[in-house]
Amino acid sequence: MKKKTIRFAIIFVVGNMLSLAVHAQEKKTLFIILDGIQRELLERNPTPNLDDIASHGGYSHAYVGGKKGGYSETPTISAVGYNSLLTGVWVNKHNVKGNGIRQPNYFYPTIFRNFKNSYPHKTTAVYSTWLDNRTKLVGENLAATGHLQLDYHFDGLEIDTLSYPHDDKSDYIKRIDQAVAAYAANDIMEKSPDMTWVYLQYTDDMGHRFGESPQMDAGIQEADRQVGLIWNAVKERIQDYNEDWMIIVTTDHGRKVGGHGHGGQTDEERATWIVTNKIFNDVFQQTPGIVSIFPTIANFMDISIPKNQAMELDGAALFGEAYASHFSGKLDGKSLQLSWKSYSSEGMAKIWITDTNQFKYGETDIYRLIGEVSLGDKEVILDLKAVYEDLKVVMELPNGYLNVWVTND
Repeated sequence: MKKKTIRFAIIFVVGNMLSLAVHAQEKKTLFIILDGIQRELLERNPTPNLDDIASHGGYSHAYVGGKKGGYSETPTISAVGYNSLLTGVWVNKHNVKGNGIRQPNYFYPTIFRNFKNSYPHKTTAVYSTWLDNRTKLVGENLAATGHLQLDYHFDGLEIDTLSYPHDDKSDYIKRIDQAVAAYAANDIMEKSPDMTWVYLQYTDDMGHRFGESPQMDAGIQEADRQVGLIWNAVKERIQDYNEDWMIIVTTDHGRKVGGHGHGGQTDEERATWIVTNKIFNDVFQQTPGIVSIFPTIANFMDISIPKNQAMELDGAALFGEAYASHFSGKLDGKSLQLSWKSYSSEGMAKIWITDTNQFKYGETDIYRLIGEVSLGDKEVILDLKAVYEDLKVVMELPNGYLNVWVTND
């Protein structure tokens, strides 16, 4: 009897220890931007490393550019796209309108700031072929970002013209990309940052110079090889240290027909893609915006987002249970017409409105609850009892928020 009791006790303790070890598995996120790779060329080229990542999770079509012709229409320009990913909002909020990055609205915090606020002792990293990504978009050590400090970084090689002399074929950018990817892979293997952004530029240069061409094809295949270096480091961390990594690879814009320029609102310029090693929810296959990556990372990493900021996010999380996405609305006199794509036949959502927009100035908007709707209905018409010129409308889901701005015609 005593021997049995002791054996059962040992099994119980060991079982608990194993359970704790599983629950203590560290979560890590890595997102990679491969600049300016249009969707159709990605799908035409051999990309074995991206394919390997997708084999563990998935591949989807996505978009940039906000609401075409609407309040959130966003230039399909590089820095604008990066910041839409970093902040989870379109240009009408984050205010980065071009690559000059003149007046970012830092009242819309990046995922790095939210992560550090939630986990001050966890580590962050940026490895980039463009210095401004860290210094201006992430805003390291700026008063407006609370003097945010990254733990690791590797960038600025483009201003080292002695080591990387500039040439008219962008070979120096290719060499910088290779150095950035190798450095990131090494740091991931040795230091394992908890939140990492890698940015590689060469493919965008090839598109601008050569359009749809053998040079662009070679650039895409080289980018895939560099992703493979980083992916191999991640796989080693997963195997050797039992870490739980989420990888998201995407691009910042498509290109005009012919593959040269971008910046406008053609379907080709707005068309992008996402590759991940995680199994995402049903929103993933509904052509999500680049702004959906922010709440996806937040959900996976258990990052606390203040309610007033969460109500401003323009994307729907791809990780976690899906309830609704693609929220849209229209004002017609006193009538508010709303519609959404539903993934829940039984869930309920609350509808909030405000006719102010104080968040963009660092203040708080006062919302009024105007009703509760069944998500399975997919649309609703609400009587506002008054005429408003414009409104910010928020749908409160069981696990987050969707928002839309509407104007009375």
